[in-house]
Amino acid sequence: MMIWVILMFTSLMLLLLLGYPVAFTLGAVALAFGSIFLGFDFFLVLPLRIWGIMTNFTLLAVPLFIFMGMVFDRSGLAEDLLETMGKLCGKLNGGLALSVVIVGAMLAATTGVVGATVVTMGIIALPTMLKHGYSAPLATGTIAASGTLGQIIPPSIILILLGDVMGVPVGRLFMGAIIPGSILILLFMVYILAYAWYRPSVAPTLKTNSEKIDYLNILITLLPPLILILAVLGSIFFGIASPTESAAVGAIGALVLAALHKKLSLEMLQKSMRQTTRLTSMVFMILIGATAFGSVFIGMGGDRIVLEVMSNLPGGTWGFLFISMLLIFILGFFLDFLQICFIVIPILAPIANQLGVDLLWFAVLIAINLQTSFLTPPFGFSLFYLKAVAPSEVRIQDIYTGIIPFVLLQVLAIIVLIAVPELVTWLPDLMDKIHGL
Repeated sequence: MMIWVILMFTSLMLLLLLGYPVAFTLGAVALAFGSIFLGFDFFLVLPLRIWGIMTNFTLLAVPLFIFMGMVFDRSGLAEDLLETMGKLCGKLNGGLALSVVIVGAMLAATTGVVGATVVTMGIIALPTMLKHGYSAPLATGTIAASGTLGQIIPPSIILILLGDVMGVPVGRLFMGAIIPGSILILLFMVYILAYAWYRPSVAPTLKTNSEKIDYLNILITLLPPLILILAVLGSIFFGIASPTESAAVGAIGALVLAALHKKLSLEMLQKSMRQTTRLTSMVFMILIGATAFGSVFIGMGGDRIVLEVMSNLPGGTWGFLFISMLLIFILGFFLDFLQICFIVIPILAPIANQLGVDLLWFAVLIAINLQTSFLTPPFGFSLFYLKAVAPSEVRIQDIYTGIIPFVLLQVLAIIVLIAVPELVTWLPDLMDKIHGL
């Protein structure tokens, strides 16, 4: 049976690498192996599991946060933020790159949709950076990496999915991700400043007329997204609303901001809802396929085989952490974060729990690790998004070269969090004390 389980998993990986649709590949492999080794009666319980997914209150936050991101992206706030931060930071070497990181972090906290953030900043910021003498690798690497911050900074879609798959409360997971996300932003900014100081020619200052900075205009631009962030995350942290309820608050807030910017129209709503429906359907179809695959995998004893192998690794818990992080990192070169989340994490989470690993801490480590899957070639989606909107003079080699330092910084962040777990657990524990839990 061990051989058949390995063959089942290998077949899935090969079919995914050949480009077959993820959801249907998961279901087809599960059906093929399940009907042979477990019988068709095994699948009678599957509709109940699918019903459980579709009626999961926590997962209702996924379409709401996606809708919030779509509306926010079309409201024009992203353009205003980039323009304002560019004026504020442009007098520094690397200032434009710093403004991209800051805006990327703010968009991450309001949209959580990596593709929308990368495309928006690629269209608006990349031509400006190249025009002012920035090197193509630094400009593209900064934009691609900043766009992926939505993977770790709440409200992150992947954190919601990880919380559901691993059985970790999403509110605690959001709180646990704040300090790691801040560390990642700080690492990006320190690297940019150091590189710009070492090689000023690759990140020159902004050559503009010496006009005074309008701080009132900056405040007016920054205040609406900050209020939206506080409304969404604050309602969770202070126990006013659940993550799903706060997602509804965020969706309404995004509509209000769009109305204030006079961008709220029937056409915009239709486009936002259509894209939200498409993305949500994709996520839930993959989740249903992964549920079928996971059920057959466990039914064939795959979980016991993996547990036995992982338990006998040298180094015990630390050996398991090293191998699991390395496995997720390598798979990120070939699979996207949803595939890894729904296929690999349900196998690793029970083992981590049995070994006494804090699942909250483990989930945040996984989230940052999955963030690298957007940047690592050959299938890094951020690279494709950016290349699609980049000027013709920007080569794919420039993008690949530019993301290398940022991938290394993300690996460094994982090492820091492994060495100091309290960076993840301190804030959730503090909020529990405040609430008397």
